[in-house]
Amino acid sequence: MAAEDRRCRVLAVANQKGGVGKTTTAINVSAALSAAGERVLLVDSDPQGNASTGLGLTPARRRKTLYDVLMEGLPASEAVMPTSLPGLDLLAAEADLAGVEVELGQTPRRSYRLRDALAPIRASGRYQRVLIDCPPALSLLTVNAMTAADALIVPLQCEFFALEGLTQLMRTVELVRGSLNPNLEIEGVALTMVDRRSNLAAQVAAEVRAHFGPKVFETVIPRNVRVSEAPSFGKPVLIYDMRCAGSQAYIHLARELLARERARAVGGAANSV
Repeated sequence: MAAEDRRCRVLAVANQKGGVGKTTTAINVSAALSAAGERVLLVDSDPQGNASTGLGLTPARRRKTLYDVLMEGLPASEAVMPTSLPGLDLLAAEADLAGVEVELGQTPRRSYRLRDALAPIRASGRYQRVLIDCPPALSLLTVNAMTAADALIVPLQCEFFALEGLTQLMRTVELVRGSLNPNLEIEGVALTMVDRRSNLAAQVAAEVRAHFGPKVFETVIPRNVRVSEAPSFGKPVLIYDMRCAGSQAYIHLARELLARERARAVGGAANSV
């Protein structure tokens, strides 16, 4: 697909359950997409700021953040910072984001703050992709991300409570579709931290695939110590150790994401003829 035929696509990486590899997925899919030649913006909407730290941006260097954009009206383009990876920029988070829900109260259009802030960036054509790392909660920040997004990537750890948490997330998606963003799609469910030696992981993966069918990415992300180590060095695992199993899995996941979008674009063009 030619670059001029592609609009900026916004993907929220969401799961209200913590510890499922959500931020790791957001960082490394962003890095893999930028390595594939895309201009990518990663928006850190988690008050913990782990995506910002994982890309090497310490709290002391976060002069302008998503908080300034959502609460002070700062243009998002003025808060964007480059990362060490060519083609990958970051809109960082700070701890003050935790107070957004209380500070906004019943402010009109409070669920549209992020969508409105990203609109000029989308229109500029500067990026082919915007990824939003959501907090591990079904909060106003997550609702803002879903309202701003075209689709969701849902990282899912292959463990006992996975489907229960996913059911809660799907209820929120339906609420957002019904009142805020009727075009919101599930781009795909990504199975993360998979231990291929575990019978439980295989059972959960089979159950998820039976329930969600082709929405589940074929690529699975293995449990890998190099993936866990990389954030402490402020690097995506693709930079920390490109040859490890985790890096290769995220590269394949990004390729699968692009392949799905190409197939959808071809199908849409065929249907319009």
